[in-house]
Amino acid sequence: MTTVFDPGAAAAGATAAILRDTLHGTARGVVVDSPPGAGKSTLVVRAALELAEAGRPLMVVAQTNAQVDDLVLRLAEKEPGLPVGRLHSSDADAYDRALDDLPAVRTSAKAGDLAGLPVVVSTAAKWAHVKADEPWRHAIVDEAYQMRSDALLAVAGLFERALFVGDPGQLDPFAIVGSEQWAGLSYDPSASAVSTLLAHNPDLPQHRLPVSWRLPASAAPLVSDAFYPYTPFRSGTGHGDRRLTFAAASDGSAPDRVIDEAAEAGWGLLELPARRTPRTDPEAVGAVAAVVRRLLDRGGAAVSERSPGPTPLTADRIAVGTAHRDQAAAVRTALAELGAAEVTVDTANRLQGREYDVTVVLHPLSGRPDATAFHLETGRLCVLASRHRHACIVVCRAGVTELLDDYPSTEPVQLGTEVKFPDGWEANHAVLARLAEHRVAWRS
Repeated sequence: MTTVFDPGAAAAGATAAILRDTLHGTARGVVVDSPPGAGKSTLVVRAALELAEAGRPLMVVAQTNAQVDDLVLRLAEKEPGLPVGRLHSSDADAYDRALDDLPAVRTSAKAGDLAGLPVVVSTAAKWAHVKADEPWRHAIVDEAYQMRSDALLAVAGLFERALFVGDPGQLDPFAIVGSEQWAGLSYDPSASAVSTLLAHNPDLPQHRLPVSWRLPASAAPLVSDAFYPYTPFRSGTGHGDRRLTFAAASDGSAPDRVIDEAAEAGWGLLELPARRTPRTDPEAVGAVAAVVRRLLDRGGAAVSERSPGPTPLTADRIAVGTAHRDQAAAVRTALAELGAAEVTVDTANRLQGREYDVTVVLHPLSGRPDATAFHLETGRLCVLASRHRHACIVVCRAGVTELLDDYPSTEPVQLGTEVKFPDGWEANHAVLARLAEHRVAWRS
């Protein structure tokens, strides 16, 4: 008898186990791995509310002010009467002023002003400057894989037990200095908080969220196999549950043909002729802008489980992803010239954690003469390939597969260093092999 996978039941079972270990377990930490769009923020909010309801004051640690503000807004939406503290810096515009309209939310630059509140939320950088006479019983660390271990060390004395939630497939923590002198050591300050935590506490309970509610059935298998081979996940929707349609028929151009391919299959590759180009390749940038313009001009509509009827594919539901800021700037300029300046265009670092109906990606290796460690970083490609709910269109010059085959790894091998798997070389090959099935040639 074949067992039918129930995504709702699988997600509920995983969440129940996580909350059980968090509220009733004895371990000092609980680690949760979450694939893209698996409801990580929903889990953090639910855990915070249940701890607060149980009378256990907690601190919540996020990595950016935007993440902190988002969590506070979510907490207020779920439980409007719950007193929540938003600890912020002394800078001007240190937090989202929308929080001032929430009666149960108290904001302050001083931790003492928020003492006694059930939940206090702030960034890791701000928490590092807080001195507490008595530690919080509980903490929740959001985006724990994007937190450096030195940042965790700076706040570890503020709490007794913690829930660590994050996505292991995303970009590694950012460091402005080289970390070669610590490579292979268990106390590498540039390593992620989770990897260092588990190196010293291998017996901590570890869980994973098994369902992505963002990625469609067309995308989840590729992203899971290419970037999460040891923690596989499934899509929360099936084939046919989401549809992308257009009011205007294709005009036969390459942008329209790749749009139709992506609408049908979930993926599309617009391939330009092989050529070594500047990083801000004018032809590739123009191709990206042309695809976005046609997405808007053709009157797209998205059908999904979120609404009973079609939702217009407007500019705020489309994003363009690049590897470099100068590429993003070039795309913005091209889109402004085409009257589509309102479309989000940003690097993988800044798109991390966000979702859109359709994404258009300028491949990190397009037109390059070499494949550097930066461009091969697994997390960068993972972010770019996992922001969409319906379709992802990749713009790339031909020849990347050959470039990968010609690229020898020159990175020194460090004893004791954890080997990241899959590596960028393998992940790129896996993604390109799938994209090749949906290739549309660009004709100048």
